[in-house]
Amino acid sequence: QNEKELQDVVKQQEEKMLQLIDKSGEVTRLRAEVSQLKRSLQHAETEAKVLWEEMRGKEHQVDTAYIQERVMLRREVDKLRLLLLDKEDENLRLTDKY
Repeated sequence: QNEKELQDVVKQQEEKMLQLIDKSGEVTRLRAEVSQLKRSLQHAETEAKVLWEEMRGKEHQVDTAYIQERVMLRREVDKLRLLLLDKEDENLRLTDKY
């Protein structure tokens, strides 16, 4: 009788652990999705900022090649900044882990 009860308790604990693992995976996926959305938002904000800077003061003269180059350069800077932040986050996680 006691052995059967113990087996039931162990089975329930295993099920709870599997549920926690599933939830942990879901949280990880959601964090990755939020991170990607933040990056997309930052790209859009960067492009809008460059376009706004270029259009301010210019009514009819628009050098599209120059604007595209500025957008590309600003995106590269943002990408490098994000890579740096990712590495810093990774270092913090590794430091916390060990």
